[in-house]
Amino acid sequence: MLQHYRMFAAYNAWANAFVYDEAAELSDDERKRDLGAFFRSVHATLNHVLYADRIWMTRFAGADTGPVKLDTILHDDFAALRDDREREDLRIIAFVDGMDAVRLEGAFSYTRGTPPKDYTDRYQTTLAHFFNHQTHHRGQVHAMLTMLGRPSPAIDLLYFLRSEDGRRFA
Repeated sequence: MLQHYRMFAAYNAWANAFVYDEAAELSDDERKRDLGAFFRSVHATLNHVLYADRIWMTRFAGADTGPVKLDTILHDDFAALRDDREREDLRIIAFVDGMDAVRLEGAFSYTRGTPPKDYTDRYQTTLAHFFNHQTHHRGQVHAMLTMLGRPSPAIDLLYFLRSEDGRRFA
């Protein structure tokens, strides 16, 4: 399973690069236009995914995230958001690459909510959620890009596995 999660960490960075390349072609008004998605716009959805990734990475480290507000806008500026996304993707890859099979089978604990409640989750199943969450919201961004007349980037896992970056996992 460790190789499986390493593949997803690499795929995540690869797919994010494609999505951000297309989003960069939009005007700021287009990126921030309310298109009726759960987080309303391309920009807000991309902020949400980055914010959620940071929450999970903090929890994986056993640290307290403090209060969580899922519609937080970390960056109003797209270039800053993109730079932060790229750094976070490298952080995710390093985290997963640094895991061993024993840790992957293990658990981590964290506190969340108001009132605070303690949780203990398994790395393996939570990493599945972590990467699935990213894919879910990238799909929403993909749909919004299409609504805005942008080409639909081919970001399915199979395309990654056929790419130069993905061949090592195929």
